[in-house]
Amino acid sequence: MSLPPFKVLRPRSIDEAIGHLDKHAANIRVLAGGTDLIPSMRQRLFEPEYVLDLRRIPQLRGIKQRPDGGVEIGALTTLRTIERSEFLRRHYPVLTEAAATVASPVLRNMGTIGGNICLDTRCLWYNQSLTWRKGCGFCIKKDGDLCHVAPGGTKCWAAFSGDTPPALLCLKAEIEMAGPSGVRRIALQDFYTGLGDSYRKLQSNELVTRVFLPRETANYTGVYRKLRVRGSIDYPLAGVAVVMKRASNGNGVGHISDARIGITAVNPAPLLVKGATELLAGKELNDALAEAVGDLAAKTAKPLTTSALTPEYRREMIRVFTRRAILAAASN
Repeated sequence: MSLPPFKVLRPRSIDEAIGHLDKHAANIRVLAGGTDLIPSMRQRLFEPEYVLDLRRIPQLRGIKQRPDGGVEIGALTTLRTIERSEFLRRHYPVLTEAAATVASPVLRNMGTIGGNICLDTRCLWYNQSLTWRKGCGFCIKKDGDLCHVAPGGTKCWAAFSGDTPPALLCLKAEIEMAGPSGVRRIALQDFYTGLGDSYRKLQSNELVTRVFLPRETANYTGVYRKLRVRGSIDYPLAGVAVVMKRASNGNGVGHISDARIGITAVNPAPLLVKGATELLAGKELNDALAEAVGDLAAKTAKPLTTSALTPEYRREMIRVFTRRAILAAASN
């Protein structure tokens, strides 16, 4: 499929990029790596008059340690760079593990952390060609008023399917957004709305510029597990991130002092599993406890018919992957 006509804007600074966004907010799309935007434009999901290419803005790249002991990652930093970062692998391993599962090496060379955070939600009816969508009568998310995932409902249930956000949620990440009124910084968990069609709290004239990881979550063991049809390329159909910190009881047996679990691809937003931290904290891990946390994660997951695999199977795999990931994190 060919691309629709558009004009490319190539700013060399964040301020210049924001100026373009503010001027053309109603008819512009941002290109970071382009691995999701370009295919979507070919499918005529987006037909902007302008495409804002950020790749000539050096301030948006790089991994830097901060004076407070945390780290900041430029939004244009590639997933391959994150995957290969020795610093991140040593101190925030769940993020490098999640980044390493995205698509294929070629796409990770192009795809960015900011793009993965802002990844569009999708389902079997939305993420298709114009001909397909026209034959279905379109949907709430694009040009229609019907949700094919939950027929009769008024809410869009397109699923969020980024791999790195559940890991970032576990690490208590914050993101910085820049716009005409200045810069604001929020917790990543407050960035997502839980709605498939308007899934993020990003204004049309704003850019995600940086990701911040705090010192307090450094050096946690971390594991990411992902379900997909093929071993590469595919988006997750269920994903689980686990971070854990262990302490000694004084008798040589380690207990869990802190833990968090994030899930993706089974809701319109990536989510932390509520109650998992309280269930695990202060306890020695065993199979029964891991199974109980898996049950909790499965209850949090609300997969509907957004992929080739059944909702029941995907929910069960959230349970299985959570149990396996907890046990793997505890053994690291």
